[in-house]
Amino acid sequence: MTTRGIRRKKSTLTELKIAIVGAPGVGKSENRYKHEAMVDGEPVLFELLDTCPKTDNEFPNAAELVQWADGLLLVYSITDRNSFNYIRRAKSDLQSDTPVQLVANKVDMVHLRQVSRDEGEILAKDFECKFSEVSAADHVDQVAEVFMDLCKEVVASKRKSKQSLLERMLGSSRPYSRGKSDSNLPKD
Repeated sequence: MTTRGIRRKKSTLTELKIAIVGAPGVGKSENRYKHEAMVDGEPVLFELLDTCPKTDNEFPNAAELVQWADGLLLVYSITDRNSFNYIRRAKSDLQSDTPVQLVANKVDMVHLRQVSRDEGEILAKDFECKFSEVSAADHVDQVAEVFMDLCKEVVASKRKSKQSLLERMLGSSRPYSRGKSDSNLPKD
């Protein structure tokens, strides 16, 4: 049997770039890796950039990061006040329309808590983003859920941006009208 003449459907794989930003010691690693998963029934290829500064005073290059990333995951540890302050300072440099999620990690270490849940919620309101508390060590499913929420937000943002571009190009109230080339086609 030959496969000539059979057309394969062009890949509709969506690519998303997510940057993970946080101070040293919040439960991240310095890596760049790719992962494929389903988001709302569609295949998505993620490229993850896990920034990990050497010190609390070292911040990622905001201009490059915002230009590269489709979404930002801002992570701090509830057991480390400095990591919370780091996120506050880093976010002020990362001003953009890029979708953001604020994540408090290490909730399994509540006995060492230095940052209250209320403080995280207030910061998320200031950033106009979603907030979650997770334990990456004990509940990987919580981390996956937060990540998927951000990805859904990024996909929705991309669709909205694409629609907005299309409307600007075509004009939002211009109806379709048949052109001469269409009228010359044979009728069925």
